[in-house]
Amino acid sequence: MFGRGPSTSGVRVAGAGRFETFACVLTKGGVVLVPSSGPLRRLWPDLRVFRRALYLSAGLAGAGMICDIVQPAVTARVIDGPIARHDVSGLWSPVLLMLLLGVINAGTAWARRAVIAGPAAAVETTLRATLFQRLQILSVGAHDGMESGQLTSRAVTDMSTLRRFFAFVLPSLVALGATVAVGMSLLCLFAWQIGLVELAIAVPLLLLALRFEREYGLASRRAQDQSGDLATTVEESAQGIRVLKAFGRGPWFGQRFRRQAAVLQSLELAKARLAARLWAALNFLSAMGIAAALAIGGYLLVQHAMTLGTLVAGITLTTFLQWPIIGFGMLLAELNHSRTAAERYWEVIDTPVEITDPALPVPLPRLLRGELRFERVSFRFPDADRELLHEVSLRLRPGETVALVGATGSGKSAVLGLVARLFDVTGGPGVTIDGIDVRTLRLADLRSVVSMAFEDPVLFSASVRENVTLGFPDATEAQVRAALEVVCATEFVHDLPWGLRTRIGEQGLSLSGGQRQRLALARAVLARQHRPGGHIVVLDDPLSALDVATEERVQTRLRAALSGATVLLVAHRPSTAAWADRVAVLDGGRIVADGPHEQLLETSPRYRELMGGEVDAPVYVR
Repeated sequence: MFGRGPSTSGVRVAGAGRFETFACVLTKGGVVLVPSSGPLRRLWPDLRVFRRALYLSAGLAGAGMICDIVQPAVTARVIDGPIARHDVSGLWSPVLLMLLLGVINAGTAWARRAVIAGPAAAVETTLRATLFQRLQILSVGAHDGMESGQLTSRAVTDMSTLRRFFAFVLPSLVALGATVAVGMSLLCLFAWQIGLVELAIAVPLLLLALRFEREYGLASRRAQDQSGDLATTVEESAQGIRVLKAFGRGPWFGQRFRRQAAVLQSLELAKARLAARLWAALNFLSAMGIAAALAIGGYLLVQHAMTLGTLVAGITLTTFLQWPIIGFGMLLAELNHSRTAAERYWEVIDTPVEITDPALPVPLPRLLRGELRFERVSFRFPDADRELLHEVSLRLRPGETVALVGATGSGKSAVLGLVARLFDVTGGPGVTIDGIDVRTLRLADLRSVVSMAFEDPVLFSASVRENVTLGFPDATEAQVRAALEVVCATEFVHDLPWGLRTRIGEQGLSLSGGQRQRLALARAVLARQHRPGGHIVVLDDPLSALDVATEERVQTRLRAALSGATVLLVAHRPSTAAWADRVAVLDGGRIVADGPHEQLLETSPRYRELMGGEVDAPVYVR
């Protein structure tokens, strides 16, 4: 936790944007260098829980590097002392000291990784869980604007990048900064002439680093976004493999993948060229520094203005300082990767949550009657230029089944989504259950009384039982089998290799369309047992993939299983519409007809058109 009134002073390091600003923050635990602005700085609340491990890791890294810095000073003492005097006995102490420094250096390297590995992994897990939780509470509309591959890339690759930042980059930046400061001070103490040369070389290095971080940051963002696009293509090809094979479009999709991979390759090569330029310049300037140190030191040695030990120590220290300088270039690249990963993380976290619990929620009545009413409801998708629904009014009495019929794109699924607040109305009084506006209820309470099944059934890579009990995890074996019996799924589930325990694969693609649809419908039937009194069931054309005979059997059993429930369903078939007590016709964003199936066939030309002109369509016998 931050102490009261933390004092800070800014330290600017090339990194994010033009600079990634780091602040020396005074906390109860001491002083720590943390990003003070930008996406990385915003992660500090998640990181500060592990601040002691971070401090210790940075301290151990700095201690190891300082052990290396001290070695040239010991070397100078040996050359100007025992070696100059030809005193062999005087060598033992510095030799033992050098061994001790090596042991300490090795120990700090091991301890640093041991200290930081666990906390860094915990930070990664926390961030990943936060990202996943955010995705769960975002609205369906928000998800519609996100590519699944991009989300996968952000949740997996970017979180690993941030773990490396906390475990390696941030402590190393602190350690390298301390190392360069101590090393340059010691070099100026040994030979101020050589120290001034090294300080002069640091100026072009800084300018080069600033230019690099700006260009590399842009290239890094493009590459990481392109990697997400590539992941989307892979995911789509895996999910749509049947379609690609059926239409012989596998080679075309492969070409599309190769084009995207080629773009990613070009972006990665651009990053490599930028890094190569930086590394080449760093090595060249470092070599210039060593050459200058050798020339100046050699001259001073000849002029008897410098001892041989001091010259050797200065050259050795100058050589050693190459690693912090070159390592700084590598850390800049990693810092840019991390900044981009943090930006992509915050883009998801900062996406507004449009559908939330009300500030003062209305408690759910103990016993619901199940009256569902749409009162002059209007709705449009974000960025749409016109309303999809315009003043839709519809009342479902408790226990009534109403079918919603309309042309493709007329907004039927949007009407269904408004019930459980997958979307929120954008105009009109709203949607009510027993007179209570659904927007005044807690989302958990609302969705506990609304069961849904979709035309495109979504199944998960889990067992049949886990998929069916998604809305009622505590269901007994008998309840699960009863739900399967309602949707005529008992036989095919029994024939699976391990019955209810059979894993059905990603999105249930190992099953037929009708089998997947029936399992999704069984999920809705089972969820109703959570609250059988006044429960509302919303079905989006749940029988479209079934053959006529199976559909008739399922309808008969559904009517018994859903007895007492208020059911709103989308229908495209006359047989499905005939199952309902009433049919509402949606056209032009409005309800244009409402009545029993048989009556609408006689009185509504639009309804007959939607039903394919089947005036003599079979009527479901109740």
